[in-house]
Amino acid sequence: MKTPTLLMSAHALLDARERIQFCAVCGALTEKSPCSICSDPRRETGLLCVVERPVDIVSIEKSGTFRGKFHVLGGKISPLNGVEPDDLRIADLERRLAQEPIKEIVIALGTDVEGDATSYYLAKRLPREGLKITRIAHGLPAGTGLEFADELTLSRALEGRREML
Repeated sequence: MKTPTLLMSAHALLDARERIQFCAVCGALTEKSPCSICSDPRRETGLLCVVERPVDIVSIEKSGTFRGKFHVLGGKISPLNGVEPDDLRIADLERRLAQEPIKEIVIALGTDVEGDATSYYLAKRLPREGLKITRIAHGLPAGTGLEFADELTLSRALEGRREML
């Protein structure tokens, strides 16, 4: 009785694998390239968020606060794991900078060693006249107390503080 269900699931996975592709512009997973975000004229064309993986786009989109476009790097620089800058979609990002009217890049990578190194590398490699490079703030998750935060998170939260009122 379970066999037909498993067979249907297997067919669904194979079908999805054939239909899903990477967006030629941003690197997101999509059924049609360019993806719906890249082809949306209501998006801010001057604002580009750089993420590690396609799934990171979903996380940011759930927040409902970012109205720009995205660029998926496809990983983080990690010499110990054999991942060098040339292994990432950095050259594609530079091509976009030359072709699109991008005014700000928001680097939205994790705060681990590789994320920090990749963010720093991008900040050094990408500067151009009229381009602002920022990084998302890091701090405490909403609804938690200080006792649940590690030292690095608290340190970043303090460094990223901003004026009230």
